[in-house]
Amino acid sequence: MGDASLEREALEFHTTGRPGKIEIVATKPMATQRDLALAYSPGVAAPVHAIAADPDAAYDYTAKGNLVAVITNGTAILGLGNLGALASKPVMEGKAVLFKRFADVDAIDLELATEDTDRFISAVELMEPSFGGINLEDIKAPECFIIEQTLREHMNIPVFHDDQHGTAIITAAGIINAAHLTGRALKDLRMVVNGAGAAAIACTELAKSLGVLHVIMCDSKGVIYQGRAEGMNQWKSTHAAETDARTLADAMKGADLFLGLSAAGAVTAEMATSMAARPIIFALANPAPEIAPEIVKSVRADAIIATGRSDYPNQINNVLGFPYIFRGALDVRATTVNDAMKVAAAHAIAELARQRVPEEVAAAYGGSVGSFGPEYIIPTPFDPRLIETVPPAVAQAATETGVARRPLTDIVAYRRTLRERLNPTTAVLASAHELARSRSTRMIFAEAEEDPVLRAAIAFQEGGYGTPILVGQNERVRESLQSLGCDPENFEIHNARISPLVPDMIERLYGRLQRKGFLYRDCARLVNRDRNVFGALLLDMGEGEAMITGTTRHFRQSLEHVRLVLDPAQDHIPFGLHVLVGRNKTAFIADTTVNERPSAAELADIAVQTAEIALRMGHEPRVAFLSYSNFGNPPGEWLETSRNAVMLLDARKVKFEYEGEMSPDVALNKEMKQYYPFSRLTAPANVLIMPGLQSANITAKLIKELAGGESLGPFLVGMEKSVQIAAMTSTASDLINMAVLAAAGIVR
Repeated sequence: MGDASLEREALEFHTTGRPGKIEIVATKPMATQRDLALAYSPGVAAPVHAIAADPDAAYDYTAKGNLVAVITNGTAILGLGNLGALASKPVMEGKAVLFKRFADVDAIDLELATEDTDRFISAVELMEPSFGGINLEDIKAPECFIIEQTLREHMNIPVFHDDQHGTAIITAAGIINAAHLTGRALKDLRMVVNGAGAAAIACTELAKSLGVLHVIMCDSKGVIYQGRAEGMNQWKSTHAAETDARTLADAMKGADLFLGLSAAGAVTAEMATSMAARPIIFALANPAPEIAPEIVKSVRADAIIATGRSDYPNQINNVLGFPYIFRGALDVRATTVNDAMKVAAAHAIAELARQRVPEEVAAAYGGSVGSFGPEYIIPTPFDPRLIETVPPAVAQAATETGVARRPLTDIVAYRRTLRERLNPTTAVLASAHELARSRSTRMIFAEAEEDPVLRAAIAFQEGGYGTPILVGQNERVRESLQSLGCDPENFEIHNARISPLVPDMIERLYGRLQRKGFLYRDCARLVNRDRNVFGALLLDMGEGEAMITGTTRHFRQSLEHVRLVLDPAQDHIPFGLHVLVGRNKTAFIADTTVNERPSAAELADIAVQTAEIALRMGHEPRVAFLSYSNFGNPPGEWLETSRNAVMLLDARKVKFEYEGEMSPDVALNKEMKQYYPFSRLTAPANVLIMPGLQSANITAKLIKELAGGESLGPFLVGMEKSVQIAAMTSTASDLINMAVLAAAGIVR
């Protein structure tokens, strides 16, 4: 995405609704006076006395055990430098969001307005009673070394500087697998490190903990060798090598591994050429690496390459580490994060990349997850298996090294609880963006004169998801593009009034509708004046591969016009689907927009298609045909349709769980299973098939307005071509999400 457009979108993102990215939400009901009496005075006295008698009881009666402080003074904000504590707040809020999103760890950001190391240390030390762990962030070197070391010595909870150790752990995982692929033992690796800041030193220390023996470190003045005096400090001196090499170019000759945490362009093609056979090159400077992968490949086709960027294979991304490391440390109430826990995390991440990707995970990623090899040495950041892989390894290492106050006793049960913490849909929604980029769809935006639609189209193009096809009056669309800072020449605009495709469109539409009461002039009027018809014809004629519309008309009206051009997919019925995404569960509700009273056969088809989408979104589908009745009690006039749909699925021998007719509480509340032990659902349903349009639409909209979580859709499923009809109130963000999911093929 262009810098100006991304900046505008980012500012709008941070200001829409409640400013910022985090809020405090109560975990207990606060509706009645009795609730308040238990939460505060006088009831709160009971846990106060319990904690005073046993400080460890704080983990049982408060949020301490799942609460991390993300703390900085803003002296090294990302790659932006020392911009101060307040300017760092958006970054720290973002870090808190990542903790919650990836590991269900509650985090609060704290920005300390001091560059005095002693004052910073004192302030953080005093917070120990409040938090289960401390994540230090964006603090410049060498102060970060002093701060972290002192706090680790003085505090009895985990203290972790992610800029150092998060990068080190993911890098170590990559090194383990790259060495494995090239047949090298870690003890034999000849490693060159360029950079001597916090991350470089942490990476070097962890590599040595893994068993790497031969390391030459360089800084801006050249090789850090034994006896060098210029520009040295105690941390660099620890890694001074006994070597005759004095420059980076000298050090690179014959090296097996280059690790760069320095500056763009620091490595030349000649340096890469001078390395050993099958070199390993980790060029991690951001946003531009020390050497571009394209340059490396042009001179060393045998190289394994990693960068810090998402647009190349093998991204070294800290989000693979810190959320899960804290998750494991918090769950066993660790007093620190020691080297054994870091090494365990690195090995767990490395081993996950070597595993065969399970079918359900591959389906959730559209089949696009890589397999272990030179371009897949670490897992994707959105791999849902990370939550059940890394924390157990960290927790086990904490237990074995004696720093766990609540040692891990049942690792199998622990993995199960971790799996239940997160909603797999969130990982799929994130991976959909990468999948959409790989498919590069031509997406028709049928209402491009509307501001939210045009903004979504711009984001679609600048995000690299494909080519937006804009439908509207040329001059009006061009003027709007210019006002939004975009060059109209970079966009494809189709205007029904002047398009050379119109004559063929009219003939095609007339041939389709002439025996359905339409005159030739009716078809001409539709093509010339109705953008949904015109856009659908563009889609039908192959000018695009998917279409987004709906912001200027009711869903039903838009669908009727689209259906004048396009048919349902063969052997399928079109229907509407809402996807309700909560913190740790997702519900798929159908049919919410199309069929007023579907037949048994139609309900069965809706169930099959919805189950397929659930699987693509990372869920094992469990289908419930909902009703006011539970298996005939009470009896009713309209129950046969759902019963017959179940019988049809019996005959089709589908591979997913299904049951009905049943009420929502029986479908969703696992405690109700005791009353219906014969139910075929092994867990609460996640695919809810409604008996009719009224109940489905009302339910979806009520949940969207009254409940927490995010509502996606309605999606139009079951058409021969991918058409999505958005709600009239859709924002640009809603539209781009819908377009990306359609482009990725997750909904279709």
